Amino acid sequence: MRPFSSYTGNCTQRAFANKQLEEEQMAVKKVGERIKEARTEAGFTQESLAKKIKTLSASDISKAERGEKELTREELIAIAKLTGVTQKSLLEAPKSSTAKKTTNKTSTTKKTTSTGTTMKVTATEKKLVELYRAADSDTKKEVMKTLKGDASDAEEVLSDLLGGILKSLK
Repeated sequence: MRPFSSYTGNCTQRAFANKQLEEEQMAVKKVGERIKEARTEAGFTQESLAKKIKTLSASDISKAERGEKELTREELIAIAKLTGVTQKSLLEAPKSSTAKKTTNKTSTTKKTTSTGTTMKVTATEKKLVELYRAADSDTKKEVMKTLKGDASDAEEVLSDLLGGILKSLK
């Protein structure tokens, strides 16, 4: 007959292992929720995203979003690049509780405009604002001309824009 302490030790080890497994499953589910949020913000369906990532099917993406499939590092990197977010943002929860509430309620970021009104901004729009802010004044003028439809030669303007943005990022 085994001593009582060996029974309690085995029970404690099993309980610890079960708790650890539950925590890992919750983490995978949360990553899935963030993947879905990033995908929808970027305007992808599961099918359209799967077409761009050769190692994943729409079913795989669906399973990952439900927390039923753990994706590889390479697959997470591909999703992050395509959706315009960082891999870190897919893996880690937002720091503040208010950020959590915002991301659970809406698929866009709320920004306050210069007039004091609030508007929803997609991940792509946020990236455009960041690039615009990083550009030099000549590039900003060209961007405004293009957006207003005043640009005469679209190919030349795009070339100038991309060149200006790339210079400002260096």
